[in-house]
Amino acid sequence: MSANGGAPALELRDVRKEYAFGDATVVALDGITLAVPRGEFTAIVGRSGSGKSTLLHLAAGIDTPTAGEVWVDGAELSRLGDDALTLTRRDRIGMVHQFFHLLPTMSARENVALPSLLAGRDERATLARADALLDEVGLAARRAARPHTLSGGEMQRVAVARALLHEPALVLADEPTGNLDTRAAAQVMDLLATLAARHGATVVLVTHSREAAERATRVIELRDGRIVSDTRRA
Repeated sequence: MSANGGAPALELRDVRKEYAFGDATVVALDGITLAVPRGEFTAIVGRSGSGKSTLLHLAAGIDTPTAGEVWVDGAELSRLGDDALTLTRRDRIGMVHQFFHLLPTMSARENVALPSLLAGRDERATLARADALLDEVGLAARRAARPHTLSGGEMQRVAVARALLHEPALVLADEPTGNLDTRAAAQVMDLLATLAARHGATVVLVTHSREAAERATRVIELRDGRIVSDTRRA
Protein backbone atom coordinates (compact mmCIF):
# COMPACT_ATOMS: atom_id res chain seq x y z
CA MET A 1 0.00 0.00 0.00
CA SER A 2 1.30 3.42 -0.90
CA ALA A 3 2.40 5.90 1.72
CA ASN A 4 0.56 8.58 -0.24
CA GLY A 5 -2.84 7.50 1.00
CA GLY A 6 -4.35 10.99 0.84
CA ALA A 7 -3.36 11.80 -2.74
CA PRO A 8 -5.47 10.80 -5.77
CA ALA A 9 -4.17 7.76 -7.62
CA LEU A 10 -4.06 9.88 -10.78
CA GLU A 11 -4.28 13.63 -11.21
CA LEU A 12 -3.88 15.85 -14.27
CA ARG A 13 -3.50 19.58 -13.69
CA ASP A 14 -4.21 21.83 -16.68
CA VAL A 15 -2.52 19.37 -19.04
CA ARG A 16 -1.93 20.32 -22.64
CA LYS A 17 -0.30 18.07 -25.21
CA GLU A 18 0.72 19.22 -28.67
CA TYR A 19 2.31 17.33 -31.54
CA ALA A 20 4.14 18.98 -34.42
CA PHE A 21 3.58 17.67 -37.94
CA GLY A 22 5.74 19.71 -40.28
CA ASP A 23 4.53 23.28 -40.01
CA ALA A 24 1.27 22.22 -38.34
CA THR A 25 0.58 21.78 -34.62
CA VAL A 26 -2.03 19.29 -33.45
CA VAL A 27 -3.49 19.78 -29.98
CA ALA A 28 -4.26 16.34 -28.56
CA LEU A 29 -5.20 17.53 -25.05
CA ASP A 30 -6.33 21.07 -24.36
CA GLY A 31 -6.21 22.01 -20.67
CA ILE A 32 -7.32 18.76 -19.02
CA THR A 33 -7.79 18.86 -15.26
CA LEU A 34 -9.10 15.80 -13.43
CA ALA A 35 -8.46 13.73 -10.32
CA VAL A 36 -9.16 10.02 -9.95
CA PRO A 37 -9.54 9.07 -6.27
CA ARG A 38 -8.12 5.83 -4.96
CA GLY A 39 -10.36 2.83 -5.49
CA GLU A 40 -12.37 4.42 -8.29
CA PHE A 41 -13.05 2.63 -11.59
CA THR A 42 -13.05 5.36 -14.25
CA ALA A 43 -13.71 4.93 -17.97
CA ILE A 44 -12.43 7.43 -20.52
CA VAL A 45 -14.53 7.39 -23.68
CA GLY A 46 -14.64 9.34 -26.91
CA ARG A 47 -14.23 9.02 -30.65
CA SER A 48 -10.90 8.31 -32.32
CA GLY A 49 -8.77 11.43 -32.08
CA SER A 50 -10.50 12.70 -28.96
CA GLY A 51 -7.32 12.41 -26.85
CA LYS A 52 -8.01 9.16 -24.98
CA SER A 53 -4.78 7.39 -25.91
CA THR A 54 -2.72 10.53 -25.31
CA LEU A 55 -4.15 10.84 -21.81
CA LEU A 56 -3.32 7.19 -21.11
CA HIS A 57 0.25 7.57 -22.38
CA LEU A 58 0.78 10.59 -20.16
CA ALA A 59 -0.63 8.75 -17.14
CA ALA A 60 1.69 5.83 -17.85
CA GLY A 61 4.74 8.06 -18.06
CA ILE A 62 5.29 6.97 -21.67
CA ASP A 63 4.92 10.55 -22.91
CA THR A 64 5.29 13.99 -21.33
CA PRO A 65 2.87 16.93 -21.46
CA THR A 66 3.62 20.11 -23.35
CA ALA A 67 2.30 22.00 -20.33
CA GLY A 68 0.72 21.10 -17.02
CA GLU A 69 1.41 18.32 -14.52
CA VAL A 70 0.64 14.60 -14.31
CA TRP A 71 0.63 13.07 -10.83
CA VAL A 72 0.57 9.33 -10.10
CA ASP A 73 0.38 8.01 -6.55
CA GLY A 74 1.45 11.37 -5.14
CA ALA A 75 4.44 11.89 -7.46
CA GLU A 76 4.63 14.42 -10.30
CA LEU A 77 6.08 12.39 -13.16
CA SER A 78 8.09 15.15 -14.85
CA ARG A 79 10.03 15.74 -11.62
CA LEU A 80 11.26 12.15 -11.47
CA GLY A 81 14.64 11.18 -12.82
CA ASP A 82 14.92 8.32 -15.30
CA ASP A 83 15.54 5.68 -12.64
CA ALA A 84 12.72 6.87 -10.39
CA LEU A 85 10.31 7.05 -13.32
CA THR A 86 11.22 3.51 -14.35
CA LEU A 87 10.57 2.26 -10.82
CA THR A 88 7.27 4.15 -10.64
CA ARG A 89 6.10 2.65 -13.91
CA ARG A 90 7.19 -0.82 -12.81
CA ASP A 91 5.90 -0.81 -9.24
CA ARG A 92 3.04 1.71 -9.07
CA ILE A 93 1.40 1.36 -12.51
CA GLY A 94 -0.09 -1.81 -13.97
CA MET A 95 -0.90 -1.98 -17.68
CA VAL A 96 -3.51 -4.06 -19.53
CA HIS A 97 -3.41 -3.67 -23.32
CA GLN A 98 -5.72 -4.59 -26.18
CA PHE A 99 -2.98 -6.91 -27.44
CA PHE A 100 -1.96 -9.22 -24.64
CA HIS A 101 1.85 -8.92 -24.98
CA LEU A 102 2.49 -12.40 -23.59
CA LEU A 103 5.80 -14.04 -24.42
CA PRO A 104 4.99 -17.11 -26.52
CA THR A 105 7.78 -19.31 -25.14
CA MET A 106 6.71 -18.80 -21.53
CA SER A 107 3.90 -20.36 -19.55
CA ALA A 108 1.03 -18.34 -18.13
CA ARG A 109 2.73 -18.53 -14.72
CA GLU A 110 6.05 -17.29 -16.10
CA ASN A 111 4.37 -14.45 -18.01
CA VAL A 112 2.69 -13.23 -14.83
CA ALA A 113 5.88 -13.53 -12.78
CA LEU A 114 8.25 -12.00 -15.35
CA PRO A 115 8.19 -8.34 -14.15
CA SER A 116 9.24 -9.34 -10.63
CA LEU A 117 11.81 -11.85 -11.82
CA LEU A 118 13.39 -9.21 -14.07
CA ALA A 119 13.48 -6.89 -11.05
CA GLY A 120 15.53 -9.49 -9.17
CA ARG A 121 12.89 -10.29 -6.58
CA ASP A 122 12.75 -13.59 -4.73
CA GLU A 123 11.78 -16.30 -7.21
CA ARG A 124 9.87 -18.52 -4.81
CA ALA A 125 7.77 -15.67 -3.44
CA THR A 126 7.18 -14.27 -6.94
CA LEU A 127 5.98 -17.60 -8.34
CA ALA A 128 3.75 -18.13 -5.33
CA ARG A 129 2.13 -14.73 -5.93
CA ALA A 130 1.76 -15.48 -9.64
CA ASP A 131 0.01 -18.74 -8.75
CA ALA A 132 -2.32 -16.94 -6.35
CA LEU A 133 -3.25 -14.34 -8.98
CA LEU A 134 -3.86 -17.00 -11.63
CA ASP A 135 -6.15 -18.73 -9.15
CA GLU A 136 -8.03 -15.44 -8.66
CA VAL A 137 -8.56 -15.03 -12.41
CA GLY A 138 -9.75 -18.63 -12.73
CA LEU A 139 -6.66 -20.05 -14.43
CA ALA A 140 -5.02 -22.13 -11.70
CA ALA A 141 -5.34 -25.25 -13.86
CA ARG A 142 -3.78 -23.45 -16.85
CA ARG A 143 -0.69 -22.01 -15.23
CA ALA A 144 1.66 -24.23 -17.28
CA ALA A 145 -0.10 -23.45 -20.57
CA ARG A 146 1.65 -21.50 -23.32
CA PRO A 147 -0.21 -18.50 -24.78
CA HIS A 148 -0.96 -20.21 -28.11
CA THR A 149 -3.07 -22.79 -26.25
CA LEU A 150 -5.16 -20.15 -24.47
CA SER A 151 -8.28 -18.40 -25.71
CA GLY A 152 -8.31 -14.63 -26.12
CA GLY A 153 -10.23 -14.23 -22.89
CA GLU A 154 -7.78 -16.47 -21.04
CA MET A 155 -4.78 -14.53 -22.39
CA GLN A 156 -6.33 -11.28 -21.22
CA ARG A 157 -6.94 -12.77 -17.78
CA VAL A 158 -3.23 -13.64 -17.63
CA ALA A 159 -2.49 -10.03 -18.55
CA VAL A 160 -4.78 -8.78 -15.77
CA ALA A 161 -2.98 -11.01 -13.26
CA ARG A 162 0.39 -9.69 -14.48
CA ALA A 163 -0.79 -6.08 -14.12
CA LEU A 164 -1.61 -6.71 -10.45
CA LEU A 165 1.64 -8.51 -9.63
CA HIS A 166 3.30 -5.55 -7.90
CA GLU A 167 0.11 -4.35 -6.19
CA PRO A 168 0.08 -1.11 -8.19
CA ALA A 169 -1.73 2.00 -7.08
CA LEU A 170 -3.03 2.52 -10.62
CA VAL A 171 -4.09 0.08 -13.35
CA LEU A 172 -4.34 1.56 -16.86
CA ALA A 173 -6.41 -0.51 -19.27
CA ASP A 174 -6.14 0.34 -22.96
CA GLU A 175 -9.07 -1.12 -24.92
CA PRO A 176 -8.71 -4.41 -22.97
CA THR A 177 -11.82 -5.94 -24.57
CA GLY A 178 -11.04 -4.84 -28.13
CA ASN A 179 -9.99 -8.33 -29.29
CA LEU A 180 -12.55 -10.32 -27.31
CA ASP A 181 -16.03 -11.64 -27.99
CA THR A 182 -18.93 -10.31 -25.95
CA ARG A 183 -18.85 -13.04 -23.31
CA ALA A 184 -15.08 -12.92 -22.78
CA ALA A 185 -15.18 -9.11 -22.72
CA ALA A 186 -17.78 -9.13 -19.94
CA GLN A 187 -15.70 -11.61 -17.93
CA VAL A 188 -12.57 -9.50 -18.24
CA MET A 189 -14.39 -6.33 -17.19
CA ASP A 190 -15.86 -8.11 -14.18
CA LEU A 191 -12.40 -9.32 -13.23
CA LEU A 192 -10.88 -5.88 -13.57
CA ALA A 193 -13.51 -4.35 -11.33
CA THR A 194 -13.47 -7.12 -8.73
CA LEU A 195 -9.73 -7.69 -8.50
CA ALA A 196 -8.80 -4.02 -8.54
CA ALA A 197 -11.13 -3.45 -5.60
CA ARG A 198 -9.77 -6.50 -3.79
CA HIS A 199 -6.16 -5.42 -4.29
CA GLY A 200 -6.74 -1.73 -3.59
CA ALA A 201 -5.95 -0.59 -7.12
CA THR A 202 -7.54 2.25 -9.05
CA VAL A 203 -8.57 1.50 -12.65
CA VAL A 204 -8.57 3.95 -15.53
CA LEU A 205 -10.07 2.32 -18.62
CA VAL A 206 -9.77 3.79 -22.12
CA THR A 207 -12.36 2.31 -24.44
CA HIS A 208 -14.54 2.76 -27.50
CA SER A 209 -16.97 0.23 -26.04
CA ARG A 210 -20.02 1.65 -24.30
CA GLU A 211 -20.66 -1.82 -22.85
CA ALA A 212 -17.22 -1.84 -21.23
CA ALA A 213 -17.65 1.73 -19.98
CA GLU A 214 -20.91 0.77 -18.27
CA ARG A 215 -18.91 -1.37 -15.83
CA ALA A 216 -17.15 1.73 -14.51
CA THR A 217 -18.37 3.85 -11.60
CA ARG A 218 -17.36 7.03 -13.42
CA VAL A 219 -17.38 7.87 -17.12
CA ILE A 220 -15.43 10.80 -18.58
CA GLU A 221 -16.02 11.72 -22.21
CA LEU A 222 -13.39 13.53 -24.26
CA ARG A 223 -13.97 15.48 -27.44
CA ASP A 224 -11.25 17.35 -29.31
CA GLY A 225 -8.91 17.06 -26.35
CA ARG A 226 -11.34 18.45 -23.79
CA ILE A 227 -13.62 16.92 -21.15
CA VAL A 228 -17.23 17.35 -22.28
CA SER A 229 -18.90 15.22 -19.59
CA ASP A 230 -17.95 13.64 -16.29
CA THR A 231 -20.58 11.33 -14.77
CA ARG A 232 -20.47 9.21 -11.64
CA ARG A 233 -22.87 6.32 -11.33
CA ALA A 234 -24.79 5.72 -8.13
